[in-house]
Amino acid sequence: MTGHGYLALLRQREFAGLYAGSTLLAGAGTLSGFALGVLVQARTGSPFLTAVSMYGASFAALLGALTLMSAADGERPRRTLVVLHLLALAATSAQAVPGLPLAARFALLLAVGFFQSLGTGTRMGLLAEIVPPEGYAPARSLLNVTAGGAAVLGFALGGALLTVLSPYQLMGAAAALTAAATAVVATAVVAATVRERSVRPPRRPGLRETWRGNVELLGRPGRRALLLNLWVPNGLVVGCEALFLPYAPGAAGTLLAAGSAGMLTGGLLVGRLLDAARRARLAYGLRLLLAGPFLLLAARPPVWAAALAVGVAGVGFAATLPLQERLLALTPASGRGQVQGVESAGRIAGQGVGAALAGALAQLVEVRWAIGALAAASLLVTVLSRPAVVREGRAAGAERAAGAAGTAGAVTAGGA
Repeated sequence: MTGHGYLALLRQREFAGLYAGSTLLAGAGTLSGFALGVLVQARTGSPFLTAVSMYGASFAALLGALTLMSAADGERPRRTLVVLHLLALAATSAQAVPGLPLAARFALLLAVGFFQSLGTGTRMGLLAEIVPPEGYAPARSLLNVTAGGAAVLGFALGGALLTVLSPYQLMGAAAALTAAATAVVATAVVAATVRERSVRPPRRPGLRETWRGNVELLGRPGRRALLLNLWVPNGLVVGCEALFLPYAPGAAGTLLAAGSAGMLTGGLLVGRLLDAARRARLAYGLRLLLAGPFLLLAARPPVWAAALAVGVAGVGFAATLPLQERLLALTPASGRGQVQGVESAGRIAGQGVGAALAGALAQLVEVRWAIGALAAASLLVTVLSRPAVVREGRAAGAERAAGAAGTAGAVTAGGA
C-alpha cells in the first residue's frame, strides 16, 4: 500500500473485506435495535425498558470481554469472524418470529452482545496487522465514519418504515432486512477476502488467558485513566440518546440520525484531515463537546434546535480516535486483539450502563432533566480525569521517543 488515504485503504483487499463486513453489521444492528426499542416502548411505555432494549446487549459484551477475549488473538481470526457472523444471523432471524415474548427477545439480544465483543476484538486485531502503524488512524477513522453513515441510514429507514408499519411489523421487517441483506453478505465477504494470519503465535485461548491479559491491561493507573475516558463519558452521552424515544416520540429518529451524522462528520474531520499531534491536542476539547450541547435539551428547545445540538455533540465522539491510538501504542503486538476488544467491550458496556442509568433516572424525574443530569456527569468525569490522562500521555510519549518511533511520539502524546 503506497498511501494511507481512504482510497488507498480500500484498494487493500483484506481491509476492504473487513470494512464491508463491519459496515453491513453496523447498519443491521442500528435498524434492529431501533425496531426493538420502538416495540418495547409501544408494549410497556417504560423509559427504562426502552433504553435497555436499545443498548442492553452492551452488558453481555462486557461479560464476553471477561471470558472470551483471548480468542481475539487466536490463530484463525477469519474462521472466528465467520462463525460469529453466522451466530448474529441466526439471532437476528429469530427476532422475526411473530408473537415472540419480550423475554425471548431480550435473551437473543444478550446472546448477540456476548459474542459481539469477541468479533470486535478479532476485527481490530486484524486491522492492526493488515495496515501499517501510520495507516491505523485513517483506517479506524474510515470505519467510524462509515459506521456513522450506516447508523444514519438505519435510523432513517426505521423512522420511515414506522410511518407505515406497526411496531410488530417494523420488528419483523427489520429482522428480515438485516438478516437477508447484511449478515449473509457480511459473512460471505469476510470469508472471501480475509486470510488466516499464519504469523500469529499459537495461543490457548480460554478464561485463564483472558484474565491474565485483562489484569495486565488494567495494572497501570494511567492506562486505566485512558480506558475510563473511552468508556464513561461516551456511555453517559449514549444514555442521553437512549431517552430520545420518550423525550420526543415523533422525532426520535430525527434526533438519532442527527447524532449519527455528527459522529460521521467528526470521524471524517479528525481522522482524515488532522495529523496525530493535532488529534491529541484536540482530544480534551472534543470530549467536552461530546456532552455540552446535551445540556440544551433540558430546556426542551424546538426539534430543529435539539437536532442541531445533538449533531454538534456527535462530533465529539471523534475523541475516541486519539485515545485509541495512544492505547495501541502501549500494547504489545501479541495482545492487540484482546486489548482493543476489551476497550471496545468496555465502551459498549459503558453505553449499556448509561442507557440503564438514563432509563432509571427518567422513571424518577422528567426525561429532559435526566438528559441534562447525564450530560453534566459526563462533563464532570472528563474534567476530573484529565490530569491522569495527561500524565499517561507524557509517559507514552517518553516510551515512544526512546523506541523506534523517535522523538515525534513525544509531541503526539501531550494534548489530551
